[in-house]
Amino acid sequence: MAQIELLLPKMGESVAEATIIKWVKNEGEAVKADEPIIEIATDKVDSEVPAPEDGILIKCLVKEGDVVQVGQPIAIIQTGAAESAAAPVPAAATVAAPVAVEEKMPDIPLIPSPAAPAAAIVSGDRFYSPLVKNMAKAEGIGQAELDTVLGTGQGGRVTKDDLKKHIANRGNDPVTAATPKAVAASPAPSAPAADVPKEAPKSKAAISINGNDEIVQMDRMRKLIADHMVMSKHVSPHVTSYVEADMTNVVMWREKVKKSFETKEKTKLTFTPIFIEAVAKAIKDFPGVNASVDGDRIILRGDINIGMATALPSGNLIVPVIKNADQLNLVGIAKKVNDLAERARANKLSPDDIQGGTYTLTNVGSFGNVMGTPIINQPQVAILAVGAIRKKPAVIETPAGDFIGIRHMMFLSHSYDHRVVDGALGGMFVRRVADYLENWDVNRDI
Repeated sequence: MAQIELLLPKMGESVAEATIIKWVKNEGEAVKADEPIIEIATDKVDSEVPAPEDGILIKCLVKEGDVVQVGQPIAIIQTGAAESAAAPVPAAATVAAPVAVEEKMPDIPLIPSPAAPAAAIVSGDRFYSPLVKNMAKAEGIGQAELDTVLGTGQGGRVTKDDLKKHIANRGNDPVTAATPKAVAASPAPSAPAADVPKEAPKSKAAISINGNDEIVQMDRMRKLIADHMVMSKHVSPHVTSYVEADMTNVVMWREKVKKSFETKEKTKLTFTPIFIEAVAKAIKDFPGVNASVDGDRIILRGDINIGMATALPSGNLIVPVIKNADQLNLVGIAKKVNDLAERARANKLSPDDIQGGTYTLTNVGSFGNVMGTPIINQPQVAILAVGAIRKKPAVIETPAGDFIGIRHMMFLSHSYDHRVVDGALGGMFVRRVADYLENWDVNRDI
């Protein structure tokens, strides 16, 4: 018989911690290899951690509600025996289990931050998770002020809820020192006034509820989406530019090849891969939209990883990412798009599937909308919405003169962060996307 420590596995490039939701197995129960034994949640996705081998769960090392670091032991499993577990021996091998995505839906803020470090940040003797550090930065909270926040997490760590409470009470309550070390010293000064933006106004209107109203509690995913959207509008001054594109060539070509494409490639050809190909080409022409902002630094992304906003059966939204989209041909993009969309709707995405995006595309036309004003997917600086393709009368210019014809037209709405993307760049980019679509080769081979 042997005993192994089960470690909290790595769940993506910027995920450093997870919250324990529920133990699926109890101490003393038998477990089989790849059978889920615990449910965890990160700020990106809800997952199950499976058992690495057959055995008996003899010790749960963490409790439900605990925040655990990646690589931290969470359980001890006795292998090679079916009898009841004995007390754990200080032992043996250490195993990091793989993660299987849970059947309930991932809990995302649309796009994780590629710039976040893969481990907790340390200040003095205190640890801060990347999520807490990013929240503090977005709210203009300096390190000195952050060190005074009272932490209720494991070992006095500051959790997301602790920081939210601090932000809500900012300026109302006296600052509470977070550690004995901070208490012994003189009160830590707040961040300089210039670094602290005004708190976003809160609604003061009373909400009345009558007998015909229904109260629906936000699920975790909806709360995270809401927080992420509010943060994005708070952080980035949004500007939206619009272009109307003639999609007639694209529509005619797709109609001509879609059956043979499906027969040959065993996957459907939707408009989304065509949009993504055009966006990837335009990004290579205007790389300034493929960026992130870090303080007063602009990070120009070397990879072109395009996220595609995907509506879920639950009504929530998730953004799986097509990595290195510029290096894929149309067939490769189509297969990636369909695979990610199917797994998203079946709740089968892995944490890595929703990480690393550098630019986002959202198709509001799939719901019959002609245009939209999308919110930037932080920490990106731009997002493109494509509307419904509709037949409209349009002026057609020819060498013999102009005439009116029926064309397939579509609006493109490009929202961008005006801190680093000016109107010229934002407008030229969306115009270039439209140019690639309008100049589509109707004789193109699949």
